[in-house]
Amino acid sequence: MIRAAAGVVDHRIRKMLGMRPLPRLLTWTVTFRCNARCSMCDSWRKDAKDELDTATSLAMVRTLPKSVSMVRLTGGEPFVRKDLAILVNEIQDHLRPGFLHVTTNGFLTEEIVSFLEARASRGSSRLQLLLSLDGAKESHDRIRGRSFAFDSAMATLKAVAKSRRRWKVDLAVNQTIVDPRGIEEYGELHEALSSLEVPHHVVVAYAESATYSTSANVDVAPRHPGEFRTVVPLDPHTVDAFLRRLDQDLSRLPRSSRLAKSYYYRGLRGRLLEGKAWPNPRCEALTGHLRIFPDGSVPVCQFNSASVGNLARDGFDAVWNGEEIRRRRDWVRACPGCWAECEVIPSAVLGGDVAGFLSAKEVVS
Repeated sequence: MIRAAAGVVDHRIRKMLGMRPLPRLLTWTVTFRCNARCSMCDSWRKDAKDELDTATSLAMVRTLPKSVSMVRLTGGEPFVRKDLAILVNEIQDHLRPGFLHVTTNGFLTEEIVSFLEARASRGSSRLQLLLSLDGAKESHDRIRGRSFAFDSAMATLKAVAKSRRRWKVDLAVNQTIVDPRGIEEYGELHEALSSLEVPHHVVVAYAESATYSTSANVDVAPRHPGEFRTVVPLDPHTVDAFLRRLDQDLSRLPRSSRLAKSYYYRGLRGRLLEGKAWPNPRCEALTGHLRIFPDGSVPVCQFNSASVGNLARDGFDAVWNGEEIRRRRDWVRACPGCWAECEVIPSAVLGGDVAGFLSAKEVVS
């Protein structure tokens, strides 16, 4: 974690001096394959034939610059890759990130437990495991499109919670709000997670994502500041009460998460209830934040899947310093700003907007 913080400071200094940006955060979608059939995601519908094999994936990792101090691995479902442990070990050995994060639906309990056991026996550093649970059993099974979704996720959650200290795992649950029932069932899920001492994070699903679209080169970025389209309409009074509850429950989160979640919830309030685009950090896509798709291509961001090159084919230097990425950086600078947590929190941390938000809160209070 110290290395991750040092990387953020170094990133800001390089920007202040007008030096060439280097990525500090890597978000690698290691596969689009998925054993869920989520209503808000078409990842499982996507063609996975171009997914990099193990050898090519490892070679690509070795080309990444040591400036990367934070790594997030996501999917699809990362644990459907039989070589996930091999990839994670290479990331650990080559980049030595201060922050390593894996997102999972928790269906593959045995594979996840074996992965964590092997990491512990290897003496690896801490890992953050974020498991998806979107409500009570009926709702979660419906959203994830599998009748076993909730029971499998809970089995994984309990198995990891029991051994998390020995395995050096920071375990948390992410609840995606897809419809009003997710809001209604938040309290029930929150109390169940509290009894297991598992932090409960919340995000609100947006209507469209370029990353998980079955079409290529999709641009569904907001067209004006403050635009945020939910999957289904949400009642403003319900949203207001829900955000107040989330603010009250922030005290139960680890200190490192409280400010980031407060920042995210404030942005939701502005966009869903007040018609405001605040906070609105300068986006770090293609500068401090590098995304990689399963085939090695580098998309612009969560809402623009246009590729600026392929790391496995062309190498990092050619892609990162190429003409196409320079052109797309101009597009990023002109973007009015989204409110996808996976984009805005990295941007706020890397760019320092979180610190400005904290100062503003202190002034208001």
